[in-house]
Amino acid sequence: MIKPLADSRVAEILLVEDNEDDVFLTREAFDSARLRVHLNHVDNGEKCMQYLRKQPPYADATTPDLILLDLHMPVMDGREVLAEIVKDEKLKYLPVVVLTTSQEARDIQQMYQLRCNSYITKPVDFNNFVQAISQLAGYWLTLVVLPEAGKPSDTA
Repeated sequence: MIKPLADSRVAEILLVEDNEDDVFLTREAFDSARLRVHLNHVDNGEKCMQYLRKQPPYADATTPDLILLDLHMPVMDGREVLAEIVKDEKLKYLPVVVLTTSQEARDIQQMYQLRCNSYITKPVDFNNFVQAISQLAGYWLTLVVLPEAGKPSDTA
């Protein structure tokens, strides 16, 4: 029987975020959620694609079970990252949750058109942020059944 990820092993999550305060808050929120998570971090979209494609300096990177993607970043923004992910046959199966401050209808529409799996606006209050991360983790790691990291299905 296939089980949700939290029942079988530590979840590998890639946080793509350029704001160090948000990285700290996200780590704290996952700790508060008390789920088994290994949170990897890169600070821009270009590094994200290098990480996902296991290019130097990320040759030994673990394929994430879930990507948390900010929209507004230097070098390569979240839109460009998601567009690259969905057109890459080896990456397009990875679930991507947009986690951003933007509440713009245009951003939300565009990210869903690019095939994000969820769009979450970051709460500004720490307790609400912890609650949002806890709910996100609960859904993606304890309820949803994800494909095994690094092994996309050969069948549609």
